[in-house]
Amino acid sequence: MHKSLKIGMTAGALGALVALGGLAPAQAAEDVAKLSVLHGVPGLTVDVYVNDKLTLDDFKPGDLAGPLDLPAGTYKVAITASDAADASAPAIGPVDLPLEAGKNYTAAAHLDEAGKPTATLFTNDISQLAAGDGRLTVRHVAAAPAVDVLANGAAAITALVNPKESVLTLPAGTISAAVAATGTTDPVIGPADVNVAEGTNTIVYAWGSLTDKNLALAVQTIDGLHSNPDSIPAGEAGLVATNQADGSTGLMVGGFAAVLMGLIAAGVVGVRRLSAVRR
Repeated sequence: MHKSLKIGMTAGALGALVALGGLAPAQAAEDVAKLSVLHGVPGLTVDVYVNDKLTLDDFKPGDLAGPLDLPAGTYKVAITASDAADASAPAIGPVDLPLEAGKNYTAAAHLDEAGKPTATLFTNDISQLAAGDGRLTVRHVAAAPAVDVLANGAAAITALVNPKESVLTLPAGTISAAVAATGTTDPVIGPADVNVAEGTNTIVYAWGSLTDKNLALAVQTIDGLHSNPDSIPAGEAGLVATNQADGSTGLMVGGFAAVLMGLIAAGVVGVRRLSAVRR
C-alpha cells in the first residue's frame, strides 16, 4: 500500500502532513484507515478543521495531503476561508467522514455540477490486481456535464457525472481512448493512445468549472497492488495537478492520465457545444 508522496506536493501540503500526523498515534496498518485530502475548489485557499482542530492551513487548489494513518472512527471535517478564526462558519460542511480500519479513502472538496462547493468521500480500491493488469479510476468532481469515455472504439465509461466515479481493470499496455458526447460513439476528440500501468490504481480527478474555464487535472496513484506483493516494493501515492486554475503547470504521474484527462476536458467542452447546436 502507499506510504509517501511523490514529487508534486507543495511545501504547504507537506507541512499539513506534519499537523495531521499529530491526530493519530502509531498503530498497526490493519488497525487504521488511510486518508488523503484533495482540494478541488478553484480560486479558494482554505483551512481544514478536523474535529474542530485546525489541521490544514492555507490549503491551495490542486493540493493533496496524505495518505495519513488514522484510527477508525468518524471525523467531523469543516472547510473554511483561510482567514477564518475558527470552524464556526464553514464554506463546506461540517461533514462526518466515517473511516473503517484497513480501508483507503480520499476526501475531495470540489464543486458540484451547478458550481456550488461540496465535499465527497471516496473509498479507494486497493484490492489486488492479477499479474499483468492495471486499474484506472476516473472521478468527475468538476462543474461540467457528463461524458462517455471510449476505449478501442467502444464505450468503456458511460454518462459519467459529478460526483461519480468509474473503475476499470485493464490489461497493462496501450489502449486507444477517445471522448464522445454521452450516448454517442462519434469522438468529440481523439482517439489517442494511452498506457495502463501494471499493479497500480491510477485515480484521475477532473475538477474546476467548465463555465469559468478553469478545468484542471489531478492524479493520485496507489501502486503495490500486484497479486504477489512480497516481490514488489511498497507502493506510493502522489498527486500532481496540471493546467491549474492559477495557470501553473506541474509534473504528471503517468503519461496516459494526461492524455485521457485532456480528452475528458476537451470532451465536456464538445458536449456543451453539441448541446448548444441542438437547441
